[in-house]
Amino acid sequence: MTAGSTIESLIWLLIAASIIGVLATRLRIPYTVALAIGGLILGISRHPILQSLGLAQGPNWLTPDVILIFFLPPLLFEGSLKIHLRQLRENVVPILLLANMGVAVATVITGYAVHWILGLPILVSLLFGSIISATDPISVLAIFKEMPVARRLSVIIEAESLFNDGTAVVLFRILLAAIATHTLGLAKGFESFIVEVLGGATVGFLLGYGMSKVTEKIDDPQIEITLTTILAYGSYLLANSLHLSGVIATVMAGLMVGNFGAPKGMSARTRLALWSFWEYASFLINSLVFLLIGMEVHLGDLLRQWHATLLGVAGVLLGRALSVYGLTPVSNLLTKKISFRWQYVLVWGGLHGSLSLALALSLQRSFPYRDQILQLTFGVVAFSIIVQGLTIKPLLRLLGVCPSIRLCPADCA
Repeated sequence: MTAGSTIESLIWLLIAASIIGVLATRLRIPYTVALAIGGLILGISRHPILQSLGLAQGPNWLTPDVILIFFLPPLLFEGSLKIHLRQLRENVVPILLLANMGVAVATVITGYAVHWILGLPILVSLLFGSIISATDPISVLAIFKEMPVARRLSVIIEAESLFNDGTAVVLFRILLAAIATHTLGLAKGFESFIVEVLGGATVGFLLGYGMSKVTEKIDDPQIEITLTTILAYGSYLLANSLHLSGVIATVMAGLMVGNFGAPKGMSARTRLALWSFWEYASFLINSLVFLLIGMEVHLGDLLRQWHATLLGVAGVLLGRALSVYGLTPVSNLLTKKISFRWQYVLVWGGLHGSLSLALALSLQRSFPYRDQILQLTFGVVAFSIIVQGLTIKPLLRLLGVCPSIRLCPADCA
Protein backbone atom coordinates (compact mmCIF):
# COMPACT_ATOMS: atom_id res chain seq x y z
CA MET A 1 0.00 0.00 0.00
CA THR A 2 1.47 3.34 -1.07
CA ALA A 3 1.50 6.49 1.05
CA GLY A 4 -1.21 8.03 -1.14
CA SER A 5 -3.51 5.02 -0.87
CA THR A 6 -2.92 4.86 2.89
CA ILE A 7 -3.99 8.49 3.31
CA GLU A 8 -6.99 7.89 1.05
CA SER A 9 -8.02 4.86 3.11
CA LEU A 10 -7.61 6.89 6.31
CA ILE A 11 -9.92 9.60 4.97
CA TRP A 12 -12.56 7.05 3.98
CA LEU A 13 -12.28 5.38 7.37
CA LEU A 14 -12.87 8.73 9.09
CA ILE A 15 -15.87 9.36 6.83
CA ALA A 16 -17.23 5.91 7.69
CA ALA A 17 -16.63 6.55 11.40
CA SER A 18 -18.50 9.88 11.20
CA ILE A 19 -21.49 8.30 9.46
CA ILE A 20 -21.55 5.45 11.98
CA GLY A 21 -21.34 7.98 14.80
CA VAL A 22 -24.45 9.78 13.55
CA LEU A 23 -26.31 6.46 13.23
CA ALA A 24 -25.18 5.42 16.72
CA THR A 25 -26.62 8.61 18.15
CA ARG A 26 -29.90 8.01 16.34
CA LEU A 27 -30.08 4.37 17.46
CA ARG A 28 -28.87 5.21 21.00
CA ILE A 29 -26.16 2.55 21.09
CA PRO A 30 -22.57 3.08 22.25
CA TYR A 31 -20.50 4.72 19.54
CA THR A 32 -17.63 2.27 19.91
CA VAL A 33 -19.95 -0.74 19.60
CA ALA A 34 -21.51 0.76 16.48
CA LEU A 35 -18.01 1.22 15.02
CA ALA A 36 -17.14 -2.43 15.63
CA ILE A 37 -20.40 -3.56 14.01
CA GLY A 38 -19.83 -1.16 11.10
CA GLY A 39 -16.31 -2.51 10.66
CA LEU A 40 -17.68 -6.06 10.71
CA ILE A 41 -20.11 -5.17 7.92
CA LEU A 42 -17.33 -3.52 5.89
CA GLY A 43 -15.09 -6.51 6.47
CA ILE A 44 -17.57 -9.04 5.05
CA SER A 45 -18.69 -6.80 2.20
CA ARG A 46 -17.26 -7.36 -1.25
CA HIS A 47 -19.10 -4.55 -3.02
CA PRO A 48 -17.05 -3.13 -5.94
CA ILE A 49 -17.41 0.42 -4.64
CA LEU A 50 -15.91 -0.55 -1.27
CA GLN A 51 -13.10 -2.44 -2.99
CA SER A 52 -12.29 0.56 -5.15
CA LEU A 53 -12.07 2.72 -2.03
CA GLY A 54 -9.81 0.21 -0.31
CA LEU A 55 -12.37 -0.43 2.44
CA ALA A 56 -13.43 -3.97 1.60
CA GLN A 57 -10.32 -5.43 3.22
CA GLY A 58 -9.03 -2.33 5.01
CA PRO A 59 -5.42 -1.20 5.44
CA ASN A 60 -3.17 -3.54 7.38
CA TRP A 61 -2.95 -1.26 10.40
CA LEU A 62 -4.06 -3.65 13.12
CA THR A 63 -0.57 -5.05 13.63
CA PRO A 64 1.32 -5.38 16.92
CA ASP A 65 3.68 -2.50 16.13
CA VAL A 66 0.88 -0.13 15.12
CA ILE A 67 -1.32 -1.00 18.11
CA LEU A 68 1.38 -1.12 20.78
CA ILE A 69 3.53 1.77 19.56
CA PHE A 70 1.18 4.13 17.70
CA PHE A 71 -2.31 3.61 19.15
CA LEU A 72 -1.77 2.48 22.74
CA PRO A 73 0.52 5.16 24.31
CA PRO A 74 -1.73 8.19 23.63
CA LEU A 75 -4.81 6.31 24.85
CA LEU A 76 -3.03 5.29 28.06
CA PHE A 77 -1.74 8.82 28.52
CA GLU A 78 -5.13 10.44 27.95
CA GLY A 79 -6.81 8.00 30.33
CA SER A 80 -4.33 8.58 33.16
CA LEU A 81 -4.18 12.34 32.55
CA LYS A 82 -7.63 12.86 34.05
CA ILE A 83 -7.39 10.52 37.05
CA HIS A 84 -6.86 12.42 40.29
CA LEU A 85 -4.28 10.98 42.70
CA ARG A 86 -6.70 11.52 45.58
CA GLN A 87 -9.23 9.23 43.93
CA LEU A 88 -6.46 6.78 43.10
CA ARG A 89 -5.26 6.71 46.72
CA GLU A 90 -8.80 6.19 48.01
CA ASN A 91 -9.25 3.15 45.74
CA VAL A 92 -5.68 1.86 45.55
CA VAL A 93 -6.51 -1.47 47.24
CA PRO A 94 -9.18 -2.74 44.79
CA ILE A 95 -7.32 -1.25 41.81
CA LEU A 96 -4.01 -2.96 42.61
CA LEU A 97 -5.70 -6.22 43.57
CA LEU A 98 -7.67 -6.41 40.33
CA ALA A 99 -4.90 -5.05 38.12
CA ASN A 100 -2.24 -7.46 39.45
CA MET A 101 -3.61 -10.44 41.36
CA GLY A 102 -6.84 -10.24 39.36
CA VAL A 103 -5.04 -10.64 36.04
CA ALA A 104 -2.89 -13.48 37.43
CA VAL A 105 -5.94 -15.30 38.82
CA ALA A 106 -7.92 -14.78 35.61
CA THR A 107 -4.96 -16.01 33.56
CA VAL A 108 -4.71 -19.24 35.56
CA ILE A 109 -8.46 -19.91 35.66
CA THR A 110 -8.98 -19.06 31.99
CA GLY A 111 -5.93 -21.09 31.01
CA TYR A 112 -7.02 -24.21 32.89
CA ALA A 113 -10.60 -23.82 31.65
CA VAL A 114 -9.44 -23.61 28.01
CA HIS A 115 -7.04 -26.53 28.60
CA TRP A 116 -9.85 -28.65 30.03
CA ILE A 117 -12.55 -27.62 27.53
CA LEU A 118 -10.58 -27.41 24.28
CA GLY A 119 -7.63 -29.65 25.02
CA LEU A 120 -4.85 -27.17 24.26
CA PRO A 121 -1.51 -27.78 26.05
CA ILE A 122 -1.49 -26.20 29.49
CA LEU A 123 1.27 -23.64 28.84
CA VAL A 124 -0.36 -22.61 25.55
CA SER A 125 -3.70 -22.27 27.35
CA LEU A 126 -2.10 -20.15 30.07
CA LEU A 127 -0.53 -17.99 27.37
CA PHE A 128 -3.99 -17.41 25.90
CA GLY A 129 -5.19 -16.58 29.42
CA SER A 130 -2.54 -13.86 29.72
CA ILE A 131 -3.46 -12.50 26.29
CA ILE A 132 -7.15 -12.14 27.05
CA SER A 133 -7.39 -11.59 30.83
CA ALA A 134 -6.55 -7.88 30.94
CA THR A 135 -9.41 -5.45 30.40
CA ASP A 136 -8.37 -3.24 27.52
CA PRO A 137 -8.31 0.55 28.14
CA ILE A 138 -9.14 1.30 24.51
CA SER A 139 -12.44 -0.52 24.95
CA VAL A 140 -13.24 0.28 28.57
CA LEU A 141 -12.41 3.98 28.58
CA ALA A 142 -14.26 4.64 25.32
CA ILE A 143 -17.49 2.97 26.42
CA PHE A 144 -17.54 4.15 30.04
CA LYS A 145 -17.17 7.78 28.98
CA GLU A 146 -20.78 7.46 27.91
CA MET A 147 -21.87 5.84 31.18
CA PRO A 148 -23.03 8.19 33.96
CA VAL A 149 -22.11 5.76 36.74
CA ALA A 150 -20.82 6.60 40.22
CA ARG A 151 -17.44 8.30 40.04
CA ARG A 152 -15.78 5.73 42.33
CA LEU A 153 -16.93 2.84 40.15
CA SER A 154 -15.71 4.67 37.05
CA VAL A 155 -12.30 5.32 38.65
CA ILE A 156 -11.88 1.67 39.66
CA ILE A 157 -12.79 0.44 36.18
CA GLU A 158 -10.65 3.01 34.37
CA ALA A 159 -7.59 2.70 36.63
CA GLU A 160 -7.73 -1.09 36.61
CA SER A 161 -7.91 -1.14 32.81
CA LEU A 162 -4.90 1.18 32.62
CA PHE A 163 -2.68 -0.71 35.06
CA ASN A 164 -3.61 -4.29 34.27
CA ASP A 165 -2.29 -4.00 30.72
CA GLY A 166 1.21 -3.84 32.12
CA THR A 167 0.55 -6.97 34.18
CA ALA A 168 -0.82 -8.83 31.15
CA VAL A 169 2.13 -7.92 28.92
CA VAL A 170 4.65 -9.05 31.55
CA LEU A 171 2.80 -12.35 32.13
CA PHE A 172 2.63 -12.86 28.37
CA ARG A 173 6.42 -12.50 28.08
CA ILE A 174 7.06 -14.84 31.01
CA LEU A 175 4.76 -17.55 29.63
CA LEU A 176 6.16 -17.17 26.12
CA ALA A 177 9.66 -17.75 27.52
CA ALA A 178 8.36 -20.73 29.51
CA ILE A 179 6.99 -22.32 26.32
CA ALA A 180 10.32 -21.76 24.57
CA THR A 181 12.30 -23.35 27.41
CA HIS A 182 9.62 -25.90 28.45
CA THR A 183 9.96 -24.75 32.06
CA LEU A 184 7.92 -22.30 34.10
CA GLY A 185 10.21 -20.65 36.66
CA LEU A 186 7.84 -18.99 39.11
CA ALA A 187 10.57 -17.33 41.19
CA LYS A 188 12.32 -15.95 38.10
CA GLY A 189 9.00 -14.89 36.62
CA PHE A 190 7.95 -13.06 39.80
CA GLU A 191 11.30 -11.27 39.93
CA SER A 192 10.96 -10.24 36.29
CA PHE A 193 7.43 -8.99 36.95
CA ILE A 194 8.48 -6.82 39.89
CA VAL A 195 11.45 -5.36 38.00
CA GLU A 196 9.43 -4.51 34.89
CA VAL A 197 6.50 -2.94 36.76
CA LEU A 198 8.50 -0.95 39.32
CA GLY A 199 11.10 0.01 36.73
CA GLY A 200 8.42 1.22 34.33
CA ALA A 201 6.75 3.22 37.10
CA THR A 202 10.09 4.83 37.98
CA VAL A 203 10.79 5.80 34.36
CA GLY A 204 7.31 7.29 33.98
CA PHE A 205 7.57 9.18 37.27
CA LEU A 206 10.96 10.70 36.45
CA LEU A 207 10.03 11.69 32.90
CA GLY A 208 6.64 13.05 33.98
CA TYR A 209 8.19 15.04 36.82
CA GLY A 210 10.93 16.38 34.55
CA MET A 211 8.46 17.39 31.84
CA SER A 212 6.25 19.08 34.44
CA LYS A 213 9.23 21.18 35.52
CA VAL A 214 9.96 22.11 31.90
CA THR A 215 6.39 23.22 31.20
CA GLU A 216 6.52 25.49 34.27
CA LYS A 217 9.00 27.66 32.34
CA ILE A 218 6.85 27.85 29.18
CA ASP A 219 3.55 29.54 28.48
CA ASP A 220 2.76 28.44 24.95
CA PRO A 221 -0.10 25.91 24.50
CA GLN A 222 1.22 24.51 21.22
CA ILE A 223 4.71 23.83 22.58
CA GLU A 224 3.42 22.40 25.86
CA ILE A 225 0.98 20.08 24.07
CA THR A 226 3.80 18.95 21.80
CA LEU A 227 5.94 18.20 24.85
CA THR A 228 3.18 16.07 26.40
CA THR A 229 2.87 14.17 23.11
CA ILE A 230 6.60 13.48 23.17
CA LEU A 231 6.24 12.39 26.80
CA ALA A 232 3.41 9.96 26.00
CA TYR A 233 5.39 8.18 23.30
CA GLY A 234 8.85 8.77 24.77
CA SER A 235 8.09 7.22 28.16
CA TYR A 236 6.64 4.14 26.46
CA LEU A 237 9.55 3.70 24.04
CA LEU A 238 12.27 4.38 26.62
CA ALA A 239 10.84 1.91 29.13
CA ASN A 240 10.49 -0.75 26.43
CA SER A 241 14.08 -0.19 25.29
CA LEU A 242 15.18 -0.81 28.90
CA HIS A 243 13.07 -4.02 29.01
CA LEU A 244 10.67 -2.42 31.48
CA SER A 245 6.91 -1.95 31.28
CA GLY A 246 6.16 0.77 28.73
CA VAL A 247 2.47 0.64 29.65
CA ILE A 248 3.13 1.43 33.32
CA ALA A 249 5.65 4.13 32.35
CA THR A 250 3.13 5.94 30.14
CA VAL A 251 0.38 5.69 32.76
CA MET A 252 2.67 7.09 35.46
CA ALA A 253 3.82 9.90 33.17
CA GLY A 254 0.20 10.84 32.49
CA LEU A 255 -0.60 10.83 36.20
CA MET A 256 2.32 13.17 36.89
CA VAL A 257 1.30 15.66 34.20
CA GLY A 258 -2.38 15.52 35.12
CA ASN A 259 -1.83 15.99 38.84
CA PHE A 260 1.30 18.17 38.99
CA GLY A 261 2.38 19.53 35.63
CA ALA A 262 -0.99 20.81 34.44
CA PRO A 263 -2.42 22.27 37.71
CA LYS A 264 0.82 23.87 38.91
CA GLY A 265 2.80 24.68 35.78
CA MET A 266 0.25 25.49 33.09
CA SER A 267 -1.99 28.49 32.60
CA ALA A 268 -5.76 28.08 32.39
CA ARG A 269 -5.55 28.67 28.63
CA THR A 270 -2.98 25.92 28.20
CA ARG A 271 -4.90 23.46 30.38
CA LEU A 272 -8.06 23.97 28.33
CA ALA A 273 -6.13 23.43 25.11
CA LEU A 274 -4.39 20.38 26.58
CA TRP A 275 -7.63 18.65 27.66
CA SER A 276 -9.27 19.43 24.32
CA PHE A 277 -6.32 18.08 22.33
CA TRP A 278 -6.07 14.79 24.23
CA GLU A 279 -9.83 14.24 24.24
CA TYR A 280 -9.92 14.67 20.47
CA ALA A 281 -6.82 12.48 19.99
CA SER A 282 -8.46 9.75 22.09
CA PHE A 283 -11.73 10.06 20.15
CA LEU A 284 -9.92 9.87 16.80
CA ILE A 285 -7.79 6.86 17.70
CA ASN A 286 -10.71 5.05 19.32
CA SER A 287 -12.75 5.59 16.16
CA LEU A 288 -10.04 4.03 14.01
CA VAL A 289 -9.29 1.18 16.40
CA PHE A 290 -12.87 0.00 16.86
CA LEU A 291 -13.60 0.25 13.14
CA LEU A 292 -10.43 -1.69 12.31
CA ILE A 293 -11.20 -4.36 14.92
CA GLY A 294 -14.57 -4.97 13.28
CA MET A 295 -12.95 -5.16 9.85
CA GLU A 296 -10.28 -7.60 11.05
CA VAL A 297 -12.74 -10.08 12.59
CA HIS A 298 -13.24 -12.97 10.15
CA LEU A 299 -16.93 -13.65 10.69
CA GLY A 300 -16.95 -16.73 8.45
CA ASP A 301 -14.19 -18.38 10.48
CA LEU A 302 -15.96 -17.54 13.74
CA LEU A 303 -19.23 -19.04 12.51
CA ARG A 304 -17.51 -22.20 11.30
CA GLN A 305 -15.80 -22.59 14.68
CA TRP A 306 -18.70 -21.23 16.73
CA HIS A 307 -18.56 -23.99 19.33
CA ALA A 308 -14.87 -23.41 20.10
CA THR A 309 -15.44 -19.63 20.15
CA LEU A 310 -18.34 -19.90 22.62
CA LEU A 311 -16.36 -22.26 24.84
CA GLY A 312 -13.46 -19.81 24.77
CA VAL A 313 -15.79 -16.95 25.71
CA ALA A 314 -17.17 -19.05 28.58
CA GLY A 315 -13.65 -19.74 29.87
CA VAL A 316 -12.72 -16.06 29.75
CA LEU A 317 -15.93 -14.97 31.53
CA LEU A 318 -15.35 -17.64 34.18
CA GLY A 319 -11.82 -16.37 34.78
CA ARG A 320 -12.97 -12.77 35.05
CA ALA A 321 -15.88 -13.60 37.34
CA LEU A 322 -13.85 -15.71 39.77
CA SER A 323 -11.06 -13.13 39.93
CA VAL A 324 -13.50 -10.30 40.73
CA TYR A 325 -15.71 -12.26 43.14
CA GLY A 326 -12.69 -13.86 44.78
CA LEU A 327 -10.61 -10.71 45.31
CA THR A 328 -13.31 -8.13 46.06
CA PRO A 329 -14.06 -9.60 49.53
CA VAL A 330 -10.35 -9.18 50.33
CA SER A 331 -10.55 -5.54 49.23
CA ASN A 332 -13.72 -5.03 51.28
CA LEU A 333 -11.85 -6.12 54.41
CA LEU A 334 -9.20 -3.45 53.87
CA THR A 335 -11.07 -0.46 52.46
CA LYS A 336 -14.50 0.93 51.56
CA LYS A 337 -16.76 -1.87 50.38
CA ILE A 338 -17.64 -2.59 46.77
CA SER A 339 -21.27 -3.73 46.56
CA PHE A 340 -22.41 -6.90 44.77
CA ARG A 341 -24.11 -4.74 42.15
CA TRP A 342 -20.82 -3.02 41.38
CA GLN A 343 -19.08 -6.40 41.23
CA TYR A 344 -21.52 -7.51 38.52
CA VAL A 345 -20.61 -4.38 36.54
CA LEU A 346 -16.89 -5.05 37.06
CA VAL A 347 -17.32 -8.56 35.65
CA TRP A 348 -19.48 -7.67 32.65
CA GLY A 349 -17.61 -4.40 32.04
CA GLY A 350 -14.30 -6.25 31.71
CA LEU A 351 -14.13 -5.75 27.97
CA HIS A 352 -11.26 -6.84 25.76
CA GLY A 353 -9.90 -5.17 22.65
CA SER A 354 -6.89 -4.27 20.61
CA LEU A 355 -4.19 -5.08 23.18
CA SER A 356 -5.31 -8.72 23.19
CA LEU A 357 -5.25 -8.74 19.40
CA ALA A 358 -1.79 -7.18 19.36
CA LEU A 359 -0.38 -9.80 21.73
CA ALA A 360 -1.96 -12.65 19.76
CA LEU A 361 -0.76 -11.26 16.42
CA SER A 362 2.75 -10.83 17.82
CA LEU A 363 3.18 -14.61 18.03
CA GLN A 364 5.54 -15.94 15.38
CA ARG A 365 3.88 -17.75 12.48
CA SER A 366 5.91 -20.82 13.41
CA PHE A 367 4.45 -20.77 16.94
CA PRO A 368 2.42 -23.95 17.57
CA TYR A 369 -1.31 -23.36 18.03
CA ARG A 370 -0.99 -19.77 16.78
CA ASP A 371 -4.08 -20.12 14.58
CA GLN A 372 -6.19 -21.47 17.45
CA ILE A 373 -5.09 -18.64 19.76
CA LEU A 374 -5.84 -16.03 17.08
CA GLN A 375 -9.26 -17.56 16.45
CA LEU A 376 -10.14 -17.60 20.14
CA THR A 377 -8.84 -14.07 20.68
CA PHE A 378 -10.80 -12.61 17.77
CA GLY A 379 -13.93 -14.43 18.95
CA VAL A 380 -13.65 -13.21 22.53
CA VAL A 381 -12.89 -9.62 21.44
CA ALA A 382 -15.86 -9.57 19.05
CA PHE A 383 -18.18 -10.97 21.74
CA SER A 384 -16.78 -8.56 24.32
CA ILE A 385 -17.20 -5.39 22.31
CA ILE A 386 -20.52 -6.18 20.63
CA VAL A 387 -22.47 -8.34 23.11
CA GLN A 388 -21.11 -6.99 26.39
CA GLY A 389 -20.86 -3.46 25.00
CA LEU A 390 -24.49 -3.46 23.86
CA THR A 391 -25.78 -4.84 27.16
CA ILE A 392 -23.87 -2.66 29.63
CA LYS A 393 -26.48 0.11 29.70
CA PRO A 394 -29.42 -2.29 30.25
CA LEU A 395 -27.36 -4.00 32.98
CA LEU A 396 -26.80 -0.67 34.75
CA ARG A 397 -30.54 0.02 34.65
CA LEU A 398 -31.40 -3.52 35.79
CA LEU A 399 -29.02 -3.32 38.75
CA GLY A 400 -30.15 0.20 39.64
CA VAL A 401 -26.55 1.41 39.49
CA CYS A 402 -27.80 4.30 37.39
CA PRO A 403 -31.55 4.04 36.71
CA SER A 404 -31.57 6.42 33.76
CA ILE A 405 -28.86 6.83 31.16
CA ARG A 406 -30.24 10.11 29.92
CA LEU A 407 -31.01 11.68 33.29
CA CYS A 408 -28.80 10.44 36.05
CA PRO A 409 -29.00 11.13 39.80
CA ALA A 410 -26.36 13.29 41.39
CA ASP A 411 -24.54 10.36 42.99
CA CYS A 412 -23.93 8.86 39.56
CA ALA A 413 -22.18 11.93 38.21
